[in-house]
Amino acid sequence: MHRPDDAARTLAHALMKDAATAALAAIHPETQAPCVSRIAFAATPDGAGLSLISGIALHCQALRADPRASLLIGEVSARGDPLNQPRLTVHARARFYDRPPAKLSGLRAFWLSRHPKSKLYIDFADFVFVRFEIVGANLYAGFAKAYALAPNDLKVDNVTDI
Repeated sequence: MHRPDDAARTLAHALMKDAATAALAAIHPETQAPCVSRIAFAATPDGAGLSLISGIALHCQALRADPRASLLIGEVSARGDPLNQPRLTVHARARFYDRPPAKLSGLRAFWLSRHPKSKLYIDFADFVFVRFEIVGANLYAGFAKAYALAPNDLKVDNVTDI
């Protein structure tokens, strides 16, 4: 793994900012095996990740039991070798906002600006926001371009939490 340079940081920021979904890996609360699910995703202005998930989903139960998580961010293009396309693995800790989304007006507005179709279910009683606080990341930017990133490499200057 290489130390990140400005180009790597810029690519990691772009992958996070552009992502509408991510693959979430969490630890199954009963079997302790990894479980993976696709989730809706948005990068917060301060460089964390955010999702709106249902409490009845296995990944929600898994994150409540063990907040350690990984997110795989980056879409595969139909052209070219998928293993040579950029992707970002984010290692994070999940933090739940245990108030209904309707009571979190700033978060709710931010989420709806990125996922307007979620207006259909955002106020269902079982849905909660989950913030993914980054503890590290690995950027794979193409052949022989692998970088280990620290949380500060993914932060954007001069912004505050939502």
